[in-house]
Amino acid sequence: MHFFRDSSLSTVAAGFVAMLVAFTSSMALVFQAAQAFGATPAQISSWVWALGLGMGLCTLLPSIWLRKPVMIAWSTPGAAVLATAGLAGDGFTMAQAVGAFMLAALLTIVVGASGALERLMQRIPVAITSALLAGVLARFGMQAFSAAQTALPLVLAMLLTYLVTRRLAPRYCVVWTLVAGVALASAAGDMSWSSVQWALARPVFTAPEWSWSAATSLALPLFVVTMASQNLPGVAVIRASGYDLPISRLITMTGVVTLLLAPFGAFALNFSAITAAICMGPQAHADPARRYAAAAACGLFYLLIGFFGAVVTGLLTAFPRELVAAIAGLALLGAIGTGLSSAFAEENHREAALITFLVTLSGVVIFGIGSALWGLLAGSFALFVQQYGRRRA
Repeated sequence: MHFFRDSSLSTVAAGFVAMLVAFTSSMALVFQAAQAFGATPAQISSWVWALGLGMGLCTLLPSIWLRKPVMIAWSTPGAAVLATAGLAGDGFTMAQAVGAFMLAALLTIVVGASGALERLMQRIPVAITSALLAGVLARFGMQAFSAAQTALPLVLAMLLTYLVTRRLAPRYCVVWTLVAGVALASAAGDMSWSSVQWALARPVFTAPEWSWSAATSLALPLFVVTMASQNLPGVAVIRASGYDLPISRLITMTGVVTLLLAPFGAFALNFSAITAAICMGPQAHADPARRYAAAAACGLFYLLIGFFGAVVTGLLTAFPRELVAAIAGLALLGAIGTGLSSAFAEENHREAALITFLVTLSGVVIFGIGSALWGLLAGSFALFVQQYGRRRA
């Protein structure tokens, strides 16, 4: 099988780091979203099972089939929307939330089948999408160093390990950096092993209930922010990394899988951006044709999370917050550099790309929509004003 032949320690490590970043960075937000609808501990465990199963299958199978990295994640801004709506006192039940998840999934299927998002991204210059990618990732790169404010020895040791191994063994620099971070955190007693609970996740079915208020307050915002703040940056990462993927079919796939798993807690699946950059970057493998093995490994780790949800989630939350921030930022340095290089390569697109980068990096949220969409719109508008009619003239 090609997967085993193309796998290496660096691809497995990249897949693990991507999974680690995906779960530890926003798992608490998913818990908050579930609790906002009155979820029981069994239902929260079911959410982890459904999300892990959905992300695992949608990442593993297409990556092996296409032999290209396909990275699927849950919608972090979608979880924020759900948590906010649930805590706003609107009194939505879990059944109404599940109905909203299914409606948002149906809208995603329509967008994927129509090919609208793919046609839109094909009309945007690579400089703009590369600047969008760099802006999204740069915030995580900065967090790697801002973590030094609370864990200076840990961050410095991880940075030194990264720089040394980047020179001596570049394919395994992320592996050794992660090992060094875990060893230091364990020696300092910063690993929260007490958070590990030895129990397996079990699916809990919740029958959907259709509600107009849930459709307008949950389903539509969930769909919009997932498309604007997750799928758009995800497609930008794919394009900037040089991979030609069937975008529309993959979006349709995420909608179908979300629809099937929504009664068990899968609220929204979509393209990832941060974790995709880890598995599609040079740290995963020097050969771009073999980086799909990193995505496939990540998919396997997602499946483990799903089936052993309570146990593995506890293990992931045992990692200190600073360690996760540092390993994520250092693993993304190559992708950030590549994005910036592509964004500013052409002088005619340079200023528009800079506007895209700065707006995206700002993290501004307007009308509940994140900075990724606003950066894309600002850069595209700047490019239109500066370049429209010049070629024709």
